[in-house]
Amino acid sequence: MPIEKTEKIWMNGELVPWDEARIHVLTHTLHYGMGVFEGIRAYETAAGPAVFRLTDHVDRLLESAKIMMMEIPYTAEEMVEAIKLTVRETGLQSCYIRPIAYYGYGEMGLNTLPCTVDVAIACWPWGAYLGDDALSKGVSMKISSWVRHDPNTMPPAAKTTGNYVNSSLAKVEALKSGYDEAIMLNPQGFVSECTGENIFCCRDDVLVMPPLAAGALEGITQHAVATIAVDLGFEVRPDMLTRSDLYIAEEMFVCGTAAEVSAVNSVDDRQIPCPGPKTVAVADEFAKAVRGQTDRYKDWVEHVG
Repeated sequence: MPIEKTEKIWMNGELVPWDEARIHVLTHTLHYGMGVFEGIRAYETAAGPAVFRLTDHVDRLLESAKIMMMEIPYTAEEMVEAIKLTVRETGLQSCYIRPIAYYGYGEMGLNTLPCTVDVAIACWPWGAYLGDDALSKGVSMKISSWVRHDPNTMPPAAKTTGNYVNSSLAKVEALKSGYDEAIMLNPQGFVSECTGENIFCCRDDVLVMPPLAAGALEGITQHAVATIAVDLGFEVRPDMLTRSDLYIAEEMFVCGTAAEVSAVNSVDDRQIPCPGPKTVAVADEFAKAVRGQTDRYKDWVEHVG
């Protein structure tokens, strides 16, 4: 999906022109994949652009860095303000936001301890990740041949750049096979997550989501969606899922910052009722919540001011 330029990118405390936001070819993270990042969205609201779950995303960024033993040279409060500043600078009413912390130029080799940590924040317009009709028509899924990495191999709790080699391999495999997205199983054969989305599978009128023990990233959108579903009166529980559970799902959807709430119409060519009533109800409420239109979720949006 092509990136549409905006005016400025925040780099190490300064706003620089988009085309000047460059790094050296010997930047450490480019070679070894040791970096952490977030995907965040700002939405247009009646009171101007507001960022959905901004502080939660920043907290997760810092937690990812802690897991990776990376010391980000900014506090959570400083990161929040830097993101708001960057969004304001774009002049956009809605946008996708990508903060990233990475090891910069000056050291090489696997020892990261002497490396400096650089931080950048970019914003740009970005539509529906899985397509504009991902809710109404649904997306097709394939169980990937690539296994979600074991938590003692790569920590799935950290949103780190190197982890997404695993996801990219699965995504490309699915696309080249004619599907929209891939579902990844963990080393024990249980459903973990998609390449960039968390999964909700309806079985026996219950919305089931894989637990963190299955290797899924703890999704911020997932938490919001689960909260909304419970508030709508649906039963939600974390539980292990097999691929067979997905094949006979009463309905199924995935969620994430980029994908928002997207219905699933099939898994491995097994058709799934789509979009299901729970999917539609949750998606409608989520769309209102991210735009500050629901009082009970008003604390989820942070206006850029």
